[in-house]
Amino acid sequence: MAEQAQKLEAFIWEGKDRKGNKAQGELNGASLALVKAQLRKQGIIPDKVKKKPKPLFGGSKKITPFDIAMLTRQLATMMKAGVPLVQSFDIVADGLENKGLQELVVTIRTDIAAGTSFAGALRRHPKHFDDLYCNLVDSGEQAGALEQMLDRIATYLEKTELLKKKVKKAMTYPAAVVVVALVVTAILLVKVVPQFESLFNGFGAELPVFTQMVVNLSEWMQSWWFIVLIGIVGSIFLLKESIRRSQKFSDLVDKYVLKLPIVGEILDKSAVAKFGRVLSTTFAAGVPLVDALDSVSGATGNAIYRDAIQRIKADVSSGTQLQASMRQQNVFPVMAVQLTAIGEESGNLDDMLSKVAEHYEAVVDDMVDNLTALMEPMIMAVLGVLVGGLIIAMYLPIFQMGQVVG
Repeated sequence: MAEQAQKLEAFIWEGKDRKGNKAQGELNGASLALVKAQLRKQGIIPDKVKKKPKPLFGGSKKITPFDIAMLTRQLATMMKAGVPLVQSFDIVADGLENKGLQELVVTIRTDIAAGTSFAGALRRHPKHFDDLYCNLVDSGEQAGALEQMLDRIATYLEKTELLKKKVKKAMTYPAAVVVVALVVTAILLVKVVPQFESLFNGFGAELPVFTQMVVNLSEWMQSWWFIVLIGIVGSIFLLKESIRRSQKFSDLVDKYVLKLPIVGEILDKSAVAKFGRVLSTTFAAGVPLVDALDSVSGATGNAIYRDAIQRIKADVSSGTQLQASMRQQNVFPVMAVQLTAIGEESGNLDDMLSKVAEHYEAVVDDMVDNLTALMEPMIMAVLGVLVGGLIIAMYLPIFQMGQVVG
């Protein structure tokens, strides 16, 4: 049944209903025979059933984490309104425009209708539903509070993805400044400077040092621009592959990226926000603290915090208080430790951890806005210096010749 559910395809059919009226439509199924059998159960006598042709260009859109967050929120809303789980999937699937997501929803619905648990059906799609998601759904099913759990998961996913989007925005701006500066400089050196160089050759006089340096750089770029381009692309590819393949190198990058000005602080605060959000969600779901810390360690997105949380887990397992162990790690901000201490003493740890997440999400939000405001004039300044510097270098010999003539 699992294999069939994972291979659902769209079929278009034509036939007659119980009253003999012509009918047609679209139905998902594992095979032609099963689709015909399903139509007969619905009172349809199928005349023609065939696979729906796939579009020549495009196809199913990629399923993003935001799609999963939206799906979770819709399911939570349906179940809170008293709609049964299987029927909720039917309603959600009908309203989806993303065919890939629609197929995923129909597959999960088929598994659940066949008797598989909700968490079990989700575990067959690890690409879209990680262990944390599946474990939380499992806890909700066991406790008989699935709608509350889905609501909590939806909030967690929405907040986490929004935070990721903000951090990505913060990383994109500095990269954009560098890329724009490099592209503009390269174009000027390869296309504009040579025009002036031919003019300078007719002067018969020695060029100023700054101008000669720019001309030499232009000649070098004209000869080796392709090698430079391959070098830049190759370096980026090697860096990404090294991070993906080598855990040691990836951990080293995580360590030094936190030391970057502005961006490093944003990444640091976002890791603290993720720590609070994930631990609050799992602990509130009834997951034991030690097991919850296991889920949190891989969700912060940074090796420094991952290792620190693993040490905290070992300390908590041996009876140490969470806030005491957090203080010993020297990576968590004082406010995060203090709020955790208040939560442990008052018995409202999940609420206090949620406040930690909300506070540092707001901090990241403000820092990203400030970085955006700072980067806009910085882009203009960098481009102004580059373009202005090249213009001065090109016109310097003309100015000097004018002074000599004068």
